[in-house]
Amino acid sequence: MGHEEHKHNAPDHVRCGVITVSDTRIVDNDESGKKIREMLMEEKHEIVGYEIVKDDPEEIKSVIESIDAEVYILNGGTGISSRDVTPDVLKEILDKELPGFGEAFRNFSFQEIGSASILSRALAGISDKEIYFALPGSTSAVELAMEELILPEIGHMVYEVNK
Repeated sequence: MGHEEHKHNAPDHVRCGVITVSDTRIVDNDESGKKIREMLMEEKHEIVGYEIVKDDPEEIKSVIESIDAEVYILNGGTGISSRDVTPDVLKEILDKELPGFGEAFRNFSFQEIGSASILSRALAGISDKEIYFALPGSTSAVELAMEELILPEIGHMVYEVNK
């Protein structure tokens, strides 16, 4: 079965959890979380949970566990400061990392922001049959990742992990 046939069998609607990791954001100023939700809904995916959580490993894990989704998209906490813990938390959860996601994201990002792209620890991976993405908190980074990488493959990925 070829790649195109797999994509043809992929579900059109995926259950998604959106989590913003930030010490400062609230619903009113969470532009990145809003953008992710809007882009998912435009493609007819279902938002089964949306939370804003502090940059705290235990709180992040707790929020992930409280949402029953097929795909989790986290934004924020992927940089190199001591408070940036999102990728570290996910690495504890993941069974498999998908290095191609981070590589492709940083490549696209490099074309937009240059060498600062190396400060991003954006990543993706799988735990059991759930898919996780950790994106930077900037709205332009979120738009880039969603448009170029996540939305084109989200259904295909859910199909693959459930085979």
